[in-house]
Amino acid sequence: MAGLSAAAGRVYDRLFAAVYDPILAGPERAGLGDARTGLLAHASGHVVEIGAGTGVNLRHLPRGLRSLVLVEPSGPMRARLESAVAAVQAELPADVRVVDGTAAALPVADGSVDTLISTLVLCSVPDPQAAIAELRRALAPDGRLLLIEHVAGHGRTRRLQRIIDPAWRIVGRGCRLVRDTRAELERGGFDTTQVDDWALPGGGITGPALLGTARPR
Repeated sequence: MAGLSAAAGRVYDRLFAAVYDPILAGPERAGLGDARTGLLAHASGHVVEIGAGTGVNLRHLPRGLRSLVLVEPSGPMRARLESAVAAVQAELPADVRVVDGTAAALPVADGSVDTLISTLVLCSVPDPQAAIAELRRALAPDGRLLLIEHVAGHGRTRRLQRIIDPAWRIVGRGCRLVRDTRAELERGGFDTTQVDDWALPGGGITGPALLGTARPR
């Protein structure tokens, strides 16, 4: 039974990687792409992106970065990410790496990262506090965490999110609609005063989000 479950998981990983970009195409055109461009314009220096997925953020990054590490745990996603990197190689820093890893175990030294990027990732990490502690460890004292994240809504929206969260978690490859990511970041040593409440275009009850820059305290 365990072998069957693992095989099903691998099949779903391949399917999820294949449909990820088409599913996001509408929201990207409706404003998510513009939000990425505005946010990632603040990236500089040594940059690490967690959960880099299929490489959606690559075309939104500014020129002149010193290095770029793209961390992605899913094999099918990573294969598409490597292809995306190859397609825009000339626009990326010479020092660019795609690595198999997670937000909770980054292959970088303490305080060595100038910019961390997390877009639609912290909603799906298994242990958000472990991931946030690792981000805090890796980030330079004057560094920044650029983020767009699903979060729990308020009132009726949150009640509806709680109802659909168990199914959404399966369909969305671990995405949790009911996380209070701002509170998690604050507990993990980040200042979120430059992080705004936002809404993912077309997201409906799945749309409550955060957008902005968190800094280490």
